[in-house]
Amino acid sequence: MTGRTASAIVASLVLLGACITGGDDRAATPQPSRPPDGSASPVPSRGEGRALAALQRLCPRVPLPGGSAVPAEGPTPGYVKAVQREVSDIRGLPFTKPVPVDAATHAELFEGLEESFDASYPRDLMDRRSLAWATIGVVEQRTDLRAELEEFASGGVIGYYDTVKEELVFIGTDDPSPVERVTLAHELTHALDDQHFGLQAIERLGTRCRDDGFAAALAVAEGDATYVMLGYAQRNLTLDEQLALGEGAGDVGDVPPFVIRLQAWPYTAGLRFIQALVARGGTEAIDRALIEPPVTSEQIIHPERYPDDVPQPVDIGNLGRRLGEGWHDLDVQEVGESWLATMLALRMDRDRSDEAAAGWDGGIFRSWTDGSSVAVVMTTAWDSTEDASDFAAAMTDWISTGDEIGEVRQQDGVRVDVLFASDPDVLATLRSASA
Repeated sequence: MTGRTASAIVASLVLLGACITGGDDRAATPQPSRPPDGSASPVPSRGEGRALAALQRLCPRVPLPGGSAVPAEGPTPGYVKAVQREVSDIRGLPFTKPVPVDAATHAELFEGLEESFDASYPRDLMDRRSLAWATIGVVEQRTDLRAELEEFASGGVIGYYDTVKEELVFIGTDDPSPVERVTLAHELTHALDDQHFGLQAIERLGTRCRDDGFAAALAVAEGDATYVMLGYAQRNLTLDEQLALGEGAGDVGDVPPFVIRLQAWPYTAGLRFIQALVARGGTEAIDRALIEPPVTSEQIIHPERYPDDVPQPVDIGNLGRRLGEGWHDLDVQEVGESWLATMLALRMDRDRSDEAAAGWDGGIFRSWTDGSSVAVVMTTAWDSTEDASDFAAAMTDWISTGDEIGEVRQQDGVRVDVLFASDPDVLATLRSASA
């Protein structure tokens, strides 16, 4: 976990279902290009009525937590130095300075995470998104997304690296367990990457509400840390210890499956992406991806599409006035291939959901409310008419097996619009307004 965001460590689950692939050959040194600023996002940027303008207006401007730029002082414990040496060897990079470690209780660690929740998951945005997601059907009505994310973090996190203080906060002892040691390897990888490449740019992308671009950039950081963590486990844990890592994994209570899967995605998909990079370019290929991250989740899922395949622009105009008096924007969100595949997988097998989301070439939803009712339009673009038809068919089946109110419209061959509404009358009005 980087920067005190609320994505939980899923190390023990990943260790049970993944293996290290690829070699250690070093490729050519990558050249810096641009920071992960979302500039290749699939949304046009001009025009007051356009979706991106609404997104920028609705996105809360909450700064990342401050703090001293001077790291905490104190000696690095011996057991941390031992893990640090292994991380440096696996990653092929030296630590340029010591990494302070702050031993914390579970309560103290979660208190530190809460400091960044307002930046990572602003209350106002999460309240509005809860309504939009419930109307789409990915979570139940009256879901409190902010509370669910806090519950998820409190049950699954045992360490994080703070990019502001350059400090590792960790639940552990002087005689760390195998789970604590692999967690240290994960977090120390973040510290190492931060020293060489800087990770705060990823967090800033998240605070600008560029969800798909943020998920892609985060997947590089978490995938790299998981890759090194697995290498550490293979080198330093017995087979029995590796198998035992999955026991007693963090309790996430009744957190909605959609939320859990979105939070786990940067670790699992990111690991596969990093393994593909290493297989074709050694660990220096990871360096390049940290300098110039993928801009969409599609590039993470399909590494062969990184860095050249960028999406086409899509947009949704402001339908508020057409919907009636009192209607106004509720939420705007990028929807990438990973979001759509995760959504579809709630109601169909994973092979079909992945296949239906493949061929994605841009996506966004925009929602409106009059204070009691909600209307949502999701617009997606696809690489081919066949890809669009596959997605339209999957969405039609998805809606027919749920309780939400919606309909699917394939337009212009490669464009698919999906309408959702809180009741049939709103759907009829939305259908007319969006025609």
